[in-house]
Amino acid sequence: MRRRTLAAFGPCTDASVPEAESARGTAASASKLRSVRAKAAVVALFALVAPASARGAGDPAVAALQSALRARGVYVGLIDGVRGPATDAAVVRAQRRAALAADGIVGPLTRRALRLRALGWRTLRQRAAGTDVVALQFALSERGFPCGTIDGEFGARTERALRQFQRYAGLSPDGVAGRQTFDALRAPVPHPPLSLAWPLSGAVTDGFGPRGGRFHTGVDIAAPMGASVAAAASGRVAYAADLAGGWGLLVSIAHGGGVRTLYAHLSRIDVRLGQRVQAGSQVGLVGATGHASGPHLHFEVRVDGAAVDPLSAL
Repeated sequence: MRRRTLAAFGPCTDASVPEAESARGTAASASKLRSVRAKAAVVALFALVAPASARGAGDPAVAALQSALRARGVYVGLIDGVRGPATDAAVVRAQRRAALAADGIVGPLTRRALRLRALGWRTLRQRAAGTDVVALQFALSERGFPCGTIDGEFGARTERALRQFQRYAGLSPDGVAGRQTFDALRAPVPHPPLSLAWPLSGAVTDGFGPRGGRFHTGVDIAAPMGASVAAAASGRVAYAADLAGGWGLLVSIAHGGGVRTLYAHLSRIDVRLGQRVQAGSQVGLVGATGHASGPHLHFEVRVDGAAVDPLSAL
C-alpha cells in the first residue's frame, strides 16, 4: 500500500513558529544569521560523515544527500537515510565530476557542489524546494506522517503532513516549518506503549520505512486468501468498513492510551463499529481489496495518530 490519508485516525494540538531567516539589515543581525547558518552546516556535516552506528538508521540529512546525488546521476539506490557503501561511492563520483578531492567526505566544497542545504537552514513553507525539503519530508515520514513522494518539493501533501505533525507535537498547525518544528523533529521516534500479538502467521514481505520514493507506514504480512486475521490486543472497534485511498476493507481497533491497530485489504469484516474485542479474536479475513497486488494483510500501529513500526511492539 502506498501513501494513505486517514483523517479520522489523526492527531491533535498547537504554539507558533517564528521565521528563522529574517535579516534586518544591521551588522549584528547579519552576523547572527551567519552564525546560525554555520552551526546548521556543522550539525549537518556531522550527520553526513558520522558512521552509521553513531546515527542509527534513517537520517534525514543522509536522505537529503542521497537525493542530491541521485539528481546528479551518480546514485541509483534507495533514499533510505542510511550512509552505506553505495552512498559513499556516489559521493566520490560526485567529487570527481566536480574536480574536488575524491575523499568521500562531505565537506563545505562538496556541499556547495551538490547544493546541499541542512534542515533548519531556513524556514520552510509551501513552494519551497531543495534538499532541506527532502530532509523535512523524510523526517516527517519517519515520525509517522508521510507526505507522498519524497521529492524535495513542498506541496500540499507535505503541508498536510506537517500540520498533522505539528498538532501531534503540540505546536501551532500553521504548515510552516521553523525552529520549533525542527526541534520537535529531533525528538525520538515514538514506540507503542504496549505489546501486541501477531494478527496472523506469515512472513513479512514489506516492512515499515522507505519504499521507492515514498514511505510504507506499516508491514505487509503474506497469507492466503481467506486466512483468519486476529486482533493484536483487546480494544474497541473504531472503524469497520471500506475506506477509499487504497485501504480496501479496513478494521481499526482502539486499545487505549492513544494506540490503534489497523488491518487493511480484508476480504471480509467480522466485527462491527463499537464492538469490544479480545486479543486473538477474529476481526476479518485476508483479502486483496483496495490497492493490493495480491492477498496479504497490511498491518499498522498508530500512537496518537503517528504511524510507528509495528515490529517494535510485536
